[in-house]
Amino acid sequence: MKKNKEQMEEQNNKEVENITEQSQEEESKIEVEKKSTSEDASKEEQILAQQKINELEERVKQLQDLLLRKAAEFENYKRRTENDQINLLKYAAEPFIKSILIVYDDLERSLIHINDDNSFESLKKGLELVYDKFTKILESQGVKKINAKGKQFDVEFHEALMQQPADGVEANTVLDVIEHGYLYKDKVIRHAKVIVSSSLNNEENKKEENGEIGKE
Repeated sequence: MKKNKEQMEEQNNKEVENITEQSQEEESKIEVEKKSTSEDASKEEQILAQQKINELEERVKQLQDLLLRKAAEFENYKRRTENDQINLLKYAAEPFIKSILIVYDDLERSLIHINDDNSFESLKKGLELVYDKFTKILESQGVKKINAKGKQFDVEFHEALMQQPADGVEANTVLDVIEHGYLYKDKVIRHAKVIVSSSLNNEENKKEENGEIGKE
């Protein structure tokens, strides 16, 4: 849209410039004709010259009117373009809102029928269905959950809330996820809050510092 607007502005500027040049040329011709109409010229020549001047003045008037119309048209175009851009930003989330309304409807139906059906399994399946729908909608918008558990800790994607020792697990491995993180296309919009494994040697060093090993 921005490119089209720039092209339209460039085209309009060229048209205005061309009309202005034509108007200036016609005005110059009028001056020439006036100078050529002297007292020494014959009456017939004066009449012809005056007719030519009148024609040129009418042409200048037409060009000036055309210039005003072009300016008005361009202002209207700019106003429409600005309104379109405002509306585009204002309602940018509309497709996404429409898509999550489907999930909202499913949740509402589940709440309405929760007292009619006491089956826990039925309720669980209903919630799983809603969850799957919501996941697909998010993925369709470029939102993906960060797969953190079992991965090496990475500050680009993870936020460590605590460390704890774990047998047979390499240090700085994500042991558990407290809160999932998410990517929007290629951007991290929320880091995953995780528990990270610590080195057993580090834990032993801490115990030695605290005098816990000797007490054991």
